[in-house]
Amino acid sequence: MQALYDVPAPAKLNLFLHITGRKPDGYHLLQSVFMLIDWCDTLHFEIRGDGQISREDLGPPLPAVDLTLQAAQALQAATGCRQGAHIGVHKRIPAQAGMGGGSSDAASTLLALNRLWKLNLPRSTLETIGLSLGADIPFFLRGRNAWVEGIGEIILPLVNEQQPPPSQFVIVKPAAGLDTKSIFSSEDLRRDSNHATIADFAAEHYQFGKNNLQSVAEALCPEISQALHWLEKNGLQGRMTGSGSAVFAQIKQTFDVHSAPSKWTIKVCKNLEIHPLEGWSTN
Repeated sequence: MQALYDVPAPAKLNLFLHITGRKPDGYHLLQSVFMLIDWCDTLHFEIRGDGQISREDLGPPLPAVDLTLQAAQALQAATGCRQGAHIGVHKRIPAQAGMGGGSSDAASTLLALNRLWKLNLPRSTLETIGLSLGADIPFFLRGRNAWVEGIGEIILPLVNEQQPPPSQFVIVKPAAGLDTKSIFSSEDLRRDSNHATIADFAAEHYQFGKNNLQSVAEALCPEISQALHWLEKNGLQGRMTGSGSAVFAQIKQTFDVHSAPSKWTIKVCKNLEIHPLEGWSTN
């Protein structure tokens, strides 16, 4: 078997998330900024000559069929590739956190196997394959922090002064998870935020906007409120990321995470300007 070196799959934070409307088909219209961070899963790939796709859990156990397997199978089906792969997954990004861990794993799988199998597909083709598996996968394939709107299909890379400046963040993932569908179906969810612009965001970066899902999420998952209160007690202004139960706050000095409940997952992270695999596919 031919090995490919370990490949990172970084998480993201939603610096804000506004719901601006709802389409007749039920899909929500949103505006958000997705920012890459250095909290990464690690994926290891080896070619299988028998055409089979297999997975080995090198960290916490995953569901029998996860997005890495689905991405590999979808790429194989789309191209007719007769090569297979064995994928080792060292999972570090928490599930149901709103940090895009599964989508990032899928994107890194598509990028790695496109190279390992010598398919040479352009990024646009990988995005089409990825979008069939999850709405956030094209963002990770593009490899740049981005302004996202529509139903998530409009992805505009942030450039120059639009980019969030280098900083550190403390991220808290309570033990409880959160069902995205329950949040978006709630009658209490605000769906009428005013439309913002990238210039509005760039004027404030880490202070801009809020997460419209947060109040509904706190009602559904009290641990989110507890995590936000813990951050507040430590002098930090936290907010929820995405539609999961993780919360985060910008920090400007050394931060002691040891006073938090042991059942929470806590990590101090830095933001990334580009994805570690940016450039692994062409436009």
